[in-house]
Amino acid sequence: MKTPQAQPAMPLAAQPLGRRERNKQVKLERIIAAAGELFDTYGVDAVTTQQIADKADIGTGTLFLYAKSKSELFLLVQNSGYVAALEQGMAAAENIPGVIEALMAIIRPVVECNRSHVENGRTYLRELVFGDPEEPHHRDALALTIETEAALTAVLCRDERIKPDEAGTLAQIASAIMFISMAATINATRTVDDVIEEIAGRLRVMLPH
Repeated sequence: MKTPQAQPAMPLAAQPLGRRERNKQVKLERIIAAAGELFDTYGVDAVTTQQIADKADIGTGTLFLYAKSKSELFLLVQNSGYVAALEQGMAAAENIPGVIEALMAIIRPVVECNRSHVENGRTYLRELVFGDPEEPHHRDALALTIETEAALTAVLCRDERIKPDEAGTLAQIASAIMFISMAATINATRTVDDVIEEIAGRLRVMLPH
């Protein structure tokens, strides 16, 4: 009997999920949707984990399988929005030739996401700085900041006047400018457009003309 040849492994992204994994994914999506709606409506400080579990129609024990504290659950929800915003910005930047304009195409959706609820957005930034880096959703949040810097670096590398080894440093500074502008108390009542213009003005000063 001829021995069948081994088939190449299916790419991970293409492998179908089993029933257990699908159920976990459905519950995760319900948790994110429920928590996100409650956080947006009442603010993170006013929402309890019990309210989130009730709205997601799960037990609190199940809820804590996905995030072991409210702060971690908050990061889970905010990270989900950050991922979508960053993907949107990166896609837009691909079709914009100007460096400043492309940088702002990446930055704008992130700012809009962060300021959809200003106090929640500022809480998220505080968690990034002061949260426990050993917590999984905090690590994910930090990883997103690195991805943001990488996207900004790729845009800066388009400018022939910027040396490749300088682009990464400039991207870190641009990212810091974005986060400081979003977190600043003085900007709490300002519009998204105001914050965007502040960031853009600082980038124009920083980058070669």
